[in-house]
Amino acid sequence: MAGSAVAAALSFVLLLVVGVYLVAGNVVGGLSGGARTLAKGAVPAAYQALVQKWGNLCPAINPALLAAQLYQESGFNPKARSPAAAQGIAQFIPGTWATNGIDGDGDGDRDVWDPQDAIPSAASYDCKLASYVKDVPGDPTRNMLASYNAGAYAVIKHGGVPPYKETQNYVKTITTLQESFAAPVSRVDPSKQAAGAIYYAQKKLGTPYLWGGDGSAATKGRFDCSGLTKAAYESVGITLPRVANDQWNAGPHPARNELLPGDLVFFSKDPTNSRVIHHVGIYVGGGYMIDAPRTGAVIRFDPIDTKDYFGATRVTEDGAKALPTGV
Repeated sequence: MAGSAVAAALSFVLLLVVGVYLVAGNVVGGLSGGARTLAKGAVPAAYQALVQKWGNLCPAINPALLAAQLYQESGFNPKARSPAAAQGIAQFIPGTWATNGIDGDGDGDRDVWDPQDAIPSAASYDCKLASYVKDVPGDPTRNMLASYNAGAYAVIKHGGVPPYKETQNYVKTITTLQESFAAPVSRVDPSKQAAGAIYYAQKKLGTPYLWGGDGSAATKGRFDCSGLTKAAYESVGITLPRVANDQWNAGPHPARNELLPGDLVFFSKDPTNSRVIHHVGIYVGGGYMIDAPRTGAVIRFDPIDTKDYFGATRVTEDGAKALPTGV
């Protein structure tokens, strides 16, 4: 009887996936165009107002783009220090800070370690770079980001984003990563790899939970929550970060009423801060997910509508590739 129940459940989910994706095939659009405001909880609450305010400093930037830069640079860590001597939440090197740091909070000093100064300085520096290349053909934001990486002279010389692989990758990374910090302005396109990720997770139903488990031989094929989601998407060629709060940034964020099978669904005790997400599962439709819930439990179907529900991410290949490796 137990085997029949599992088979029936799997059949239900497969039919649900097919049905939802038939509907999703008619969905067009995405996140392009419009003002890019911050998604709920995308930025830690302590910095939300700063990023929202200073992200509108000039037309070349927006709050989601500024958030993506800060996340890429430091993971919102105001004490971050790199081997190249970059400092603080915005990772200014001392020479750049000396000429471009501003007193963002008006307290009479410019402190690279204080986000109240560093975040406004990052926005101000972006806008200064944008002003240098304002007459260059092409997209002002892409030209600004290219200037940030390669210098304004290179952008002017080449009439746009220069043909440097590092610079082109940087521009693509930040413009892609901004999607995970932006509130959706229209329906989000369905993920092409979602059905394969669900299929992988279905095969693991009944597997015992193991904290730190990633499905490897060393963990005897067991998983924790983010280990399961990482392995599921790895099975379809998408590499996600290991922990749940970084997986949140692997794509745009559909609203609750726009969820599709394959979306990652996240849970947190703090509805204002994605950095303290504590659980993740794979949505299968009908208000349910497949997840590895806790020690003593097995991988199973669970409802998503709990008091800790935080939001969802529609994983994209470019979104996953854009994520920094050291946050």
